[in-house]
Amino acid sequence: MSPVSSAVSARRVAIIAGVRTPFARAGTVLKDISAIGLGKLAVRDLVFRTGIDPASVDLIAFGTVVHSVLAPNIAREVSLMPLFPKSVQAWTVSRACASANQAITDAADQIALGHAEVAIAGGAESLSQVPILHTRKFADALVAASKAKSAGARLGALARIRPRDLIPVTPAIAEPTTGETMGQSADKMAKLNHISREDQDVFALASHTRAAAGTADGRLVAEIAPVYVPPAYDGGMASDNGIRADTSFEKLAALKPVFDRKYGTVTAGNSSPLTDGGAAVLLMSEQRAEDLGMTPIAFIRSYAYAAVDPGEQLLQAPVLAAPMALKRAGLTLKDIDLVEMHEAFAAQVLSNLQGFESKEWAARGGFSRPMGEVDRSRLNVMGGSIALGHPFGATGARITTTLANELRRRDGQFGLMTVCAAGGLGFSMVVERA
Repeated sequence: MSPVSSAVSARRVAIIAGVRTPFARAGTVLKDISAIGLGKLAVRDLVFRTGIDPASVDLIAFGTVVHSVLAPNIAREVSLMPLFPKSVQAWTVSRACASANQAITDAADQIALGHAEVAIAGGAESLSQVPILHTRKFADALVAASKAKSAGARLGALARIRPRDLIPVTPAIAEPTTGETMGQSADKMAKLNHISREDQDVFALASHTRAAAGTADGRLVAEIAPVYVPPAYDGGMASDNGIRADTSFEKLAALKPVFDRKYGTVTAGNSSPLTDGGAAVLLMSEQRAEDLGMTPIAFIRSYAYAAVDPGEQLLQAPVLAAPMALKRAGLTLKDIDLVEMHEAFAAQVLSNLQGFESKEWAARGGFSRPMGEVDRSRLNVMGGSIALGHPFGATGARITTTLANELRRRDGQFGLMTVCAAGGLGFSMVVERA
C-alpha cells in the first residue's frame, strides 16, 4: 500500500489549486518557449493565484519526458526563479506520459511521511524544441576535434566526416524494446480488442465537443494562465488551440489512417496531437492548509502504478492500476462520481474501458471480478487529450486539476483518473472532494 493511502487519516494530502499554460500544438504559438519556460509560467501563476508565500514551499517536483541536454533538471531550473529561496529542494522525474503524476505522488509521499508541509508538483514539455541528434560518427569527430591540440589535428578529425554523417537522426516516439511506435501500438490494440473506426471517431468527436463547451463556458479557461509570447509579447494565448469546435463525425471519418495505412483505424483525428505546455499543482498537509486558512479543492485518497509487456498491449496498464487504486481507497467504481482518462488515442481509451469490464484482465490484476463499466456521461466531461493536446510531462497535472475542480462544481465526492504511458506503464489515482 502506498504511503499516501496508508496515511490518509493521519497526514492527508490536500490539493489546494492547479494552474496550467494553454496547450498549443507543437510548432505553433508556444514554439519559442522552452519546457523550462513553460514550467516557470505555470508555477509563477500558481503562486500568485493562491497567494502562498514562496518561502514556505519545501520542495518542487517536476516531470518531463524529452529532457534538455543543457539543463536536464527542469525542476531545479523552475525552483531557481527569483520568487523562491535558493534552498528549496527540487528534483525531476520521468515516467513517460505519467511524469507529472509521478511528480505529484512523489511530493504527496513526502507530505504524508511528514518530511514536507508544502509542495509544488507538475510538469512541462516543449515538443517544438525536441533535441535533434546526429550520428555517432559525427559526434565522435566533434569530440576529437575539441580535444585536438593543433589546427592540423582539428582539421584532420573533421575531415573524417562524410556527407551522410550530417543527416540528423529523426526523433521517433517508439519503444526501444520493440521498435513499435505508440500509434502502431494503438492500431494493434484496436485490432486485438475489436475497436471499430466508427467508435474511435465518435469518441474523438465527443472529446472536441466537450472541450469546446468547457472552454466556452469558462471552466477550462479558469484553469489556464494566459501566456504572452516573446520576444515582442504582443500576442497572447489564453486557451488551447487544438480544440476543433467545428469538427464533425463526417470530417473525422474522412481522415486516412496514419500508422497502418492499409488496415489501420488510427488517424490524426482520433489521436492526441504533439503539444507544448506546462502545468502545476499546489499540495499541502491538511493541517498546514488549515493553519494558513487555505481551502483545498480535494484530497489525494490513493494511487497505484502498474506495468504490462510493451510488446503486448502497450497502453493497457491503466486496466491494472485503476482497480488497485480503488482497492487502496476502500472504494468501488460505483462510488466514483467522475472519471478522467488520458486520451492518448481513442483506441487506447476504448480498449481500457473494455479491459475494466474484462474478467481476464481482472484476474491478471489479482481480482476476482472486473472493476466494472464506466458511465460515459461521467467520463472526461470536459474533453481530454485528443482535443486539448498532450504535452507529455504536463498532462497528469492538467487531469488532476480538472478532475478536482469539476468534482467540486458538481458536488461529487470521489474522482478516479487514469494515465497510460510508454513502456507499458499505467497510473491511477483516486481523489476526494474537500
